[in-house]
Amino acid sequence: MNIHEYQAKALCEKFGVPVPKGAAATSVADFPTALAQLPEGPTMVKSQIHAGGRGKGTFTNGFKGGVKFCKTKAEAREMASAMLGNTLVTVQTGPAGRKVQTVYFTVANDIKKEYYLAILLDRRTSRPVIIASTEGGVEIEKVAKETPEKIFKVFIDPAYGLADYQVRELVFGLGFNPAEAKNASKLIRSLYAMYWATDAAMVEINPLVTTPTGEVLALDAKVSFDDNSLFRHPEILSLRDLNEEDPKEIEASKHELNYIALDGSIACLVNGAGLAMATMDIVKHFGGNPANFLDVGGGASKEQVVAAFKIILGDKNVKGILVNIFGGIMDCDVIANGIVEAAKEVGLSLPLVVRLEGNNSVAGKATLSKSGLAITTGDSMADAAQKIVKLVA
Repeated sequence: MNIHEYQAKALCEKFGVPVPKGAAATSVADFPTALAQLPEGPTMVKSQIHAGGRGKGTFTNGFKGGVKFCKTKAEAREMASAMLGNTLVTVQTGPAGRKVQTVYFTVANDIKKEYYLAILLDRRTSRPVIIASTEGGVEIEKVAKETPEKIFKVFIDPAYGLADYQVRELVFGLGFNPAEAKNASKLIRSLYAMYWATDAAMVEINPLVTTPTGEVLALDAKVSFDDNSLFRHPEILSLRDLNEEDPKEIEASKHELNYIALDGSIACLVNGAGLAMATMDIVKHFGGNPANFLDVGGGASKEQVVAAFKIILGDKNVKGILVNIFGGIMDCDVIANGIVEAAKEVGLSLPLVVRLEGNNSVAGKATLSKSGLAITTGDSMADAAQKIVKLVA
């Protein structure tokens, strides 16, 4: 789960990570109240969407830039008015863009130097890793490609936590002077405490900045959380912004289905994450393009299968459906009944290929055969993938 910058900054403050003073507004009427919380002087106005590249983005109304520096509060109000309620297109939103429903006003600090700092899980070592670079303010992927020597990593033993010598290693590696080092050390410790306590999947500060007076601040913050941990953090779950999520993914979560929309034309309904990824791979192998990742889990009910079909058909790009079920715990006949019921309920007219294997698959195949529906069966995963690709083509 992702949250907005202004929410991430509030979380940072809670854990003692210094950030510029700021206030969010969701309507033009809120602008005076939000701006009154900031001191007079230069102000930043930031569009709040779950996507990067805001500063270089363009609004569909022609206004350029989702992050603006303003010399006065009056100018900040003007800029915020041009952003709020309009659609911002960035390199990460795609051509459809995202509607800006919140703007964030912050103090515009004097910047001496920018750095990059992030904490995430390194799956190779099963340890948290802190990634740092002296090249802040740019995409870390670009730095990794062009100047990889400017990135260094510190791996943390989860049983022990962040050690003092590792903090010193980071401070030294980033080149802070003695006056800045104390503030930087405190920020790094606080940031790791936040990462660990909230079950964050990633905490990214880009840029981390120093000021001429020796302050070290998180000028921007991006935080995402492990969905599986949210039951422990109702206060974090309350920060979820459904306006920033795909409606189909929201609907899937209501039925405990794991769904991610893609940009292809062949919808996949599969049980098990590994099998779902393999199914997408084999569809691609035979020349098709998956329209989604959809894992109904190991014990899906007939009702969940019906819900899954409705979600799939909510994607206008879908031209065909591939169902690939391997019945271990799951009863293939339950899935077959769900497929038949869903197809009849929605009046399915798209090509549908079904591969059932495993627990009670014979009964499941008989159910499909007796349904009277135009369902094509696959004898194997490869056979089913080739058939749906051909039918869609």
